[in-house]
Amino acid sequence: MKRFWLIVAAGSLVALAGCHSFKKENIQPPTPLDKNFKPTVQVTKVWSTRVGHGAAESGVRMEPAVVDGVVYAASTDGAIGAYDAATGKTIWEKKQRTHGWFGWGDKNRPDAVYAGGPSVSGDLLVVGTLNGHVYGLNTKDGSERWHVALPSEVIDGPTLAGDLIIVRTQDGRVYGLDSSNGDRRWVNDQGNVPLLSLRGNGPMLAANGVVFFGSDDGKLIALRQDNGDKLWEQKLASGEGRTDIERMNDADGAVILDGTSLYAAAYHGSLTSIDGPSGRPLWARPFSTYTSLAITGNSLFAANEESQIWAFDKSSGADMWKNDALRYRWVSAPAVQGNYVVLGDIEGYVHWLQTSDGALAGRERLSKKAIRAQPVVVGDLAYVIDVQGHLVAYRLGAK
Repeated sequence: MKRFWLIVAAGSLVALAGCHSFKKENIQPPTPLDKNFKPTVQVTKVWSTRVGHGAAESGVRMEPAVVDGVVYAASTDGAIGAYDAATGKTIWEKKQRTHGWFGWGDKNRPDAVYAGGPSVSGDLLVVGTLNGHVYGLNTKDGSERWHVALPSEVIDGPTLAGDLIIVRTQDGRVYGLDSSNGDRRWVNDQGNVPLLSLRGNGPMLAANGVVFFGSDDGKLIALRQDNGDKLWEQKLASGEGRTDIERMNDADGAVILDGTSLYAAAYHGSLTSIDGPSGRPLWARPFSTYTSLAITGNSLFAANEESQIWAFDKSSGADMWKNDALRYRWVSAPAVQGNYVVLGDIEGYVHWLQTSDGALAGRERLSKKAIRAQPVVVGDLAYVIDVQGHLVAYRLGAK
């Protein structure tokens, strides 16, 4: 069955912001930034580079991967590269000609419209494409080891677990592939998927022999890692509503594992804590989001569907604080950098909020283009990329 994806919330609003007025489209304009804002933390741009033309208007959230002191990033126009995480110096870059959408180029070669990943483990880099191909590349120079074709788009980074690559496609299937050659070991078919859905999939989590992911019909699903069989599922949203829009309940954020507890949320659904081994809910509270959560200490951080930033007690789900200053700025998923929550917005600004009380502490403008991907924090650096492929590393210091 052919699926139709509706890019609502972050997706549609980001797209509309680039070419229409908010008034004309009857969309809430971004909350203006405080011109008298005085930062309380020093933000330093350590380095910057550009990776192709980024995700462009594809609607996908392409995060870089940072492994062993190297940043790997890709774009939908066939660019992929590796950069020194401390300096931004180019280690290698590749650019493959894209084809398949418009019919040019060598018909015997797969496309290179990168969209899912990159993901890295050891000397293997894996990346998916909008045309359903999955590439296995060498991390040392980007040379191709193998590629396989799947029947639908791969728009989220594959998950690497030992000698298994776990890939999700937009038609509701999850594949287990052999990391040495891409051969299929198993496939789990979710069956019928909603005709109307948010654009995107949340990253999958592999832990303790189990694969966890959020589905397009608002469920948290656990599969056996060795054969793909379903262990359990838990609803994150009811799917109720009078219209198709109201009934959308995608779980498009990453699943977080902390100890034995899982944390996940859904659009038009709930923020839920679940016991990992049994799938039994521990607590749940109404909360609608289309992005991933972040966690540190006893706190969970999330942006709701209106881009209000919240902090919750992870043991009970109780409110800790809420910040309205970025409402309707269609922010990325948050990440934690030291004592701050970091995220990007539709106008290319990067914001830092204090984890203790949510107060705005820092602001930098990366570009004038939207930031959809969740920042990646490793060590004392936050790596942020916009939809045009501008990649920047930021460090925080005392003011």
